Amino acid sequence: MSRIGKNPITIPSGVEVKVNGTTVTVKGSKGELTQEVDACVELAVEDGTITFTRESDSPSHRAKHGLYRALINNMIVGVSEGFKKELEVVGVGYRANAAGQRLELALGFSHPIVMELPSEIKVSTETVKGQAPLITLESYDKQLIGQVAAKIRSFRKPEPYKGKGIKFKGEQIRRKAGKSAGKK
Repeated sequence: MSRIGKNPITIPSGVEVKVNGTTVTVKGSKGELTQEVDACVELAVEDGTITFTRESDSPSHRAKHGLYRALINNMIVGVSEGFKKELEVVGVGYRANAAGQRLELALGFSHPIVMELPSEIKVSTETVKGQAPLITLESYDKQLIGQVAAKIRSFRKPEPYKGKGIKFKGEQIRRKAGKSAGKK
């Protein structure tokens, strides 16, 4: 039985949820999101809570039960509070600059990488002397912010020998000793 799907979602004040057939629209102070829900999962909005029920106990229906509950919950959290991702740019000479919706990265290549970000994402960079530059992404769409953060990280993934590259803040990189450790 789906444990996540059985949990009801409480709708915070200032958030409006509309169900139109299989389309769910969530509107809040930060923005508006829509999601198509599979016909095997039914939603009921009553007294400030959303409950989810499924047609049968087949494995695909059970999986979708928890999936759509999690997606709708992320939409509600996003339009009310928002999501934030922070990335560190580790490496000598590695830089990050943000101007509007454009992020410019200097990652040791022969040319800077310029990335246009979607309008739903706010980007800011912070450079403090003696620390790695920090890229901060903020949005109300959890899926979009995760996708953009993964794309930025993919430009220069952290390598295991020196730890250089773009990593999420707090991410632990498994380090390797290198070739000098093997000689004795």
